[in-house]
Formats: sequence, C-alpha cells, structure tokens
Amino acid sequence: MTKIIALDQSTSATKALLFEHDGQLLDSVSLPHQQYYPQVGWVEHDAEEIYTNTRQVLGQLIQKHGLSASELLCLSITNQRETIVVFERESGKPLYHAIVWQCRRGDPLCQQFIKDGHESLVHQKTGLKIDTYFPASKLTWLLTEEPEIKQKLENGAALIGTIDAYLIYRLTNGQVFATDHSNASRTLLFNITSLQWDPDLCALFRVPIDALPEIRESSAVFGETDLAGVLSKPIPICGVMGDSQAALFAQRCFTPGDAKVTLGTGSSILLNIGDSLRYSQNGLLTAIGWVYGGKPTYAYEGIINYSAATITWLRDQLDLIESFEETEQLAHSVEDNGGVYLVPAFVGLNAPYWRSDIKAAILGLSPSSTKAHVVRAALESIAYQIKDVLELMSGDAGTALTMIRADGGAVRNQFLVQFIADLAGIVARASDIAELSALGAVFAGTLGIGIYSNLDELARIPATFVDYTPQMSEATADKLYAGWKSAVRQIL
Repeated sequence: MTKIIALDQSTSATKALLFEHDGQLLDSVSLPHQQYYPQVGWVEHDAEEIYTNTRQVLGQLIQKHGLSASELLCLSITNQRETIVVFERESGKPLYHAIVWQCRRGDPLCQQFIKDGHESLVHQKTGLKIDTYFPASKLTWLLTEEPEIKQKLENGAALIGTIDAYLIYRLTNGQVFATDHSNASRTLLFNITSLQWDPDLCALFRVPIDALPEIRESSAVFGETDLAGVLSKPIPICGVMGDSQAALFAQRCFTPGDAKVTLGTGSSILLNIGDSLRYSQNGLLTAIGWVYGGKPTYAYEGIINYSAATITWLRDQLDLIESFEETEQLAHSVEDNGGVYLVPAFVGLNAPYWRSDIKAAILGLSPSSTKAHVVRAALESIAYQIKDVLELMSGDAGTALTMIRADGGAVRNQFLVQFIADLAGIVARASDIAELSALGAVFAGTLGIGIYSNLDELARIPATFVDYTPQMSEATADKLYAGWKSAVRQIL
C-alpha cells in the first residue's frame, strides 16, 4: 500500500491521477465536460456529467494499472472552488445545473446587498467581498427563481454542496455529507473566525443552514468509497482541499511570506500570513489556507477570473489558434506586443479594480497588428493581472516579495513564466509538476492516514522546479506595465 489516487475536478475537466505517497506522479486520465452558457454572463456545468466522468476516469486509471484496493492508501480530492450544486438527499442527483464560479447571475443581488449596507459585516465575517464570484448570491437567486428547490431544501429533501461535498456524497453512496474549511470558506456563508457556518450570513442570503455540509479538516477522513463499484472493497477518502489552497499546500508554502500563483482557467494568488487573522487594506481577500490540528493558516488572496481561459477563448471563440502550445511560438515570433493590450474582463475584473460591470477589450490595434500580437497580448494580460495583485500584496505584507511559486498547466509556457518574472522583477519558480492541486490534496491525505507526522516532514520531500529570473530592464517593464494600466483605465 504505497499509492494514492487523486481526483482533480476542475472548471474544464475531471482528472484521475496516480501518485506514490512521496508525491511522485505516475499517471493520469482526464475527461472534459461541457460548459453551458444559457445567458450572457451565466456559466453552468452538468453535475451529473461530472459524476459520470469521475466514475469513468477513476475506472480507467484503476483498470489501466490493474490496481486493487490493497495497493491503495486512499482517495484524495481537489476541486474547483465556489461552484455550487443543489442535489437530492435520497439519490444524490442534481436538481439544477451546477452554477459555476464564473457565473455573474448574482450581480444585481450583490449590488442590492451592498446598497443595503451589508458589505462591512460580510467582509469581517468571511474575509471576502460581496461578489457573485462566490455562490451565496447565486443561491439566493436559485431559491427565489425555483420555489420547488427552495421547498426541498427547507424540508430536508435536498442539500447544498461545493463540488467536493457533492462528489463525496455520491462516492460514499450518501453516507458522508461533508466539506473542508478551504471550500466552505469560499461560499460567503462561513465565518473565518469561528470556523463554522454563520447563522447571520445564512439568514442574510436566505440559505437554509441545515442544508449545508459538515465541515472537517482537509486531512480528515471523509468516509470510504469503492469508487462506484470499481474496487472490490472500499478505501478511505482522505485529503480534501479546494484547488488553489491545495496548490499552496503542495508548494510547501508553510511559512508566512510564502506566495504562489496557480495558472489555470483563472488564477489565484495566495500569500501565507500565518495563524493570526488579518485584513487587507488594499482590496485583497483574506482566505483560509487550511486548518490542521485545529489551527487555521490564513492567506491574502488575489483572484484573476480569466487567466488561461483567455487562451481558450482565442482558440474556441475566435479560431486564432488550435492549441495552447502554439501560443509560445507565436509570442516569440514578434519583437514585442506592438502596442496591443488585451484586457480580459469577460466577467469583469477583480482586485484591485473590483468591477463586475465592465467588458473585455483589445486596445492599441493598428494596421501592422497581427494574430501574433493579439496572442502575445493575451499571454501578457495574465502577467499584468498577477503584477496588479503582487503590488497589493507587497503593500499589505509590509515587505517586498522576492519569489513567487507558479503551478498549473500554463507553467509549461516558458514565454509566460519569464514575462511574469520580468514584469514583477522577482524570481518565478515554476513547478515541474503542473498538477500541484492534486498533489496538495495527496499531501493532506498522507498526513491524515499517518504516512507523514507533520508539516516539517512534508517540507523535506524533494521538489523539482525551474527558476526564471528577471531578464528585462526595469525601465522596459515599467513602460509595458504603464501601458496596461492605461488600457484598463480606458475600459473603466
């Protein structure tokens, strides 16, 4: 028993991964799921499709390697945060499409909550802002628009879960309805001081508190599963963590001042601030990193809605490229961005702007602009948004950052990671393992089942990475960043 199966349920796909207990990735199987856009600004997933894909990828990986339950230590789970599912208690079947973190249908309600003076209360209790990025307002919308679902939630026939809680419920055949602190804290319904669901917040957003899952530490056991009949006997589910916090954990950012950025569909930048709750003075969020041994680790967070998703948009909506891989060659094919800036405000911009009402734009086009300039501008836009957040973090932390650890699929793009280092003027340390969210859940699982005894032991596990040091002159970086700020001002 040396191997761990990890499930990474992301915004775009469901992936099963096979790890050794020391974090060595052996193999993975992935399936994408459909994105639904029923109205402009709305984003949904079919949670039943996600569960079906979960069963398929787990089954394929088990079959491919001929694995039995006796060879597996546990199943660990990491997931897209903030996406919410309402499902039947009896069957586990979804009653409505999962409402995705990108969905903006709660905007009008958020504006009303702010207008009514609730912003300070919500921020103090949750560390977050009233924004439809978080699911509370979308649950308010759902319970208003779907009275039958509201009735089922109130009489106990239905439950509300983030994706991890939903999958745990399905994989344990309804025996366990639980989530971890990192996922619970993303709902606007969780108190980051008491570390519990908050009755005042649930009342504000009109969400039945009894319909929410039990909250456990990330390294706790979340029941047992035979992987929907794939295994002859069950294994424990241990190690559950929202994807961004899981990446922070996998990067071993256990010391205050350690920071990481996950380059995924969106990007989350997290800075460990220790076990004392602090609030940002510059519009950053205060997040729960994890809770271990009853002790919370807090972090400042900056959220970027459109990161690699901008590249997906170039491919799927504009047909400018066929794959993410070709963006690197196109970016290098021109000397610079030619004055072109892409501001990917497809669902608004978060910190430091916090404007959900603005739209994306490509600015600075001229007769000499080419596809390569637009593609390069799209890649650069990821780094500009990261720079925005790092500037805020340096101010709040009271010290200049010297390194940021990077993970996610986009770390394979050397142009992008080098540009992040150049623009920020600090070392960008790119993990050799792109799947750090899954690895973080696995590390939490190894703590829970006793393979490792504490965080110090985890910190000593070797990590492989590539360091990108700044190559661009400070004057050039400042000029490019000034161009970005000018482009953002134009759309604001």
